[in-house]
Parts: sequence; structure tokens; C-alpha cells
Amino acid sequence: MKKIEAIIKPFKLEEVKDALAEIGIEGMTVSEVKGFGRQKGQTEIYRGSEYTVDFLPKIKVELIVAGNLVDSAVGAIIKAAKTGKIGDGKVFVSDIEQAVRIRTEEKGETAL
Repeated sequence: MKKIEAIIKPFKLEEVKDALAEIGIEGMTVSEVKGFGRQKGQTEIYRGSEYTVDFLPKIKVELIVAGNLVDSAVGAIIKAAKTGKIGDGKVFVSDIEQAVRIRTEEKGETAL
């Protein structure tokens, strides 16, 4: 089992959700987060004054998938979230040792 964490632009969430649903992935956790990467935020002008916005609003999508779905899930996220502009985000994949469904106590991939 693998955990996929994707940091994406907020307006791309529906496209990412739909792309994952198309390949059979239904469950995910979504959080509103703030951060910055290489672009170090952005400069904006408000009432003639320039100021820097260090932390930009982003969406963090987390999902746990069976090992055989990782490549297709990552590919779907990238295809749906990509704008080609700075700040598109990142995707991280890590190992999950155990999963347990609390209601039924199912373990492993059956808990997903």
C-alpha cells in the first residue's frame, strides 16, 4: 500500500477528484493548506502599495492506494492538476505499513 500526497492549486481540485474517480479511486482526504516552493510567494499591489504574499493557498489531497494503482493515480493527478505555470504543486508517494478499518477491523488492502 502507498500513500499519495498531492499539493495542488485550489481551482484544480474538482478536476483531480474526477480524474481519480475515472480510474476507480473514490476515497481521499482534502485539506486547505498554505505554503510556497521555489517561487517564494508572489508580489501583489493593493491600493498602490506593493506587498509580498509568502504563503499561497493550496489544497492537499491525501489517498492510500494498493501498490498496483500508484502509477495510474499519480499520472491522473499530474494530468488533471497541471497548468504548466509556476506553483502547480508536487506529488509525494510513501509506503504504508498497515491500514485498519475501525468499523469492521479489516486490515491491509481490504481496509481501503
